[in-house]
Amino acid sequence: MPKIDLSQVPEQFGTGYPEQFQEEVKGRSGLRISDAGGITQFGANVTILQPGAKSSLRHWHEQQDEFMMVIAGTCVLQDDHGETELKAGDFAAFPAGDANGHCIINKSDAEARFLIVGTRTPTETAWYSDIDMKVTVEDGVYDFTHKDGRPFTGGEHG
Repeated sequence: MPKIDLSQVPEQFGTGYPEQFQEEVKGRSGLRISDAGGITQFGANVTILQPGAKSSLRHWHEQQDEFMMVIAGTCVLQDDHGETELKAGDFAAFPAGDANGHCIINKSDAEARFLIVGTRTPTETAWYSDIDMKVTVEDGVYDFTHKDGRPFTGGEHG
């Protein structure tokens, strides 16, 4: 049956970021609904942000479009233009190749959720606006490095 029962989708915690960046996304989790439904051409996830949590570090994608809709609570979109409040029912779009780094922050005192949908490409490069980090993705393997390609070591903080 095509209906996806969200109560049966395991909640995922953490990110693939190097260890020194994990604290910045503490309180973020997600439900990988496209994976649960067997969808392979695009990713669709519900991101859950506890009060004070960030969805990610500010970033932008070279090849992948992203589209989001707030489904519960209130969030703040932080990008190169500043901060924009987003409430349930509000949308935001992040076209591939647009170097406007973005992230979503829950500055409220209640949980917030948003649906994020994005292109799945065999390879991808994303850039982090506020720190010296990029990620390259090939066949589902994420490689976080400095922008010049040097690997992260120990306690470096981008």
